[in-house]
Amino acid sequence: MHSEDTAAGERTAASIVVEDASKVIDGVTVLDSVSFVALPGRVTAFVGPNGAGKTTTLRAILGIDRLTSGRATIGGRPFAEHRRPVQVAGASLTADGAHPRRSARGHLRVVAASNGLPDTAVDAALDLVGIAEIADLPVGQMSLGMRQRLALGSALIGDPAVLILDEPHNGLDAGAIRWLRVVLRQLADGGRTVLVSTHLMTEIEAVCDDVVVIDQGRVVMAGSLGHFIGGASMEERYLDMVERG
Repeated sequence: MHSEDTAAGERTAASIVVEDASKVIDGVTVLDSVSFVALPGRVTAFVGPNGAGKTTTLRAILGIDRLTSGRATIGGRPFAEHRRPVQVAGASLTADGAHPRRSARGHLRVVAASNGLPDTAVDAALDLVGIAEIADLPVGQMSLGMRQRLALGSALIGDPAVLILDEPHNGLDAGAIRWLRVVLRQLADGGRTVLVSTHLMTEIEAVCDDVVVIDQGRVVMAGSLGHFIGGASMEERYLDMVERG
């Protein structure tokens, strides 16, 4: 049974599966047979140098970019084929998805209404990401960190089984980074699949269960954090692997 086939208020676990995903743009291979799995109840870090293919992969999982070959599924089917996608997967690929003149509350109300969700979902999302007190402030007057929180609220408004985040730590101060660490852990412990792209090695060590490393469009490692780092630090192992690749 898939997530959207359950009764209202229920959430079924869903894995992300990427199988031999390739993407060629203007003759350039951006993704080369990328394969990995992100599992429920676990935080999976998706890491690699700038230009390695991370964002392209995330966009392919969400059906925004079409693959040249291979496939990417959430809960056993392409994301676009789910009847209630907002309840299957929530995503934040940028902190600038809201109109600058609209308030945080107004933005979330549009998201909720367009997906058939009640206004109570808006209040719950504002509380979860800690911006209820500034909910009526225009987005254009918010700091980057506050916009990142709003983007996370938009991703979580449907109480999805899967959360996909691209560099969510950008613009966050130390306190907000610690807050995000706690939130991501709680979301995974609640049975969700959390896939997060980040450059912060310390955060990967602190919160992630699994690691997928991509370099030049190819997955060079996919496995548990413990297996990946061994007795070294995350930064040492990552730099060693990317430089070798």
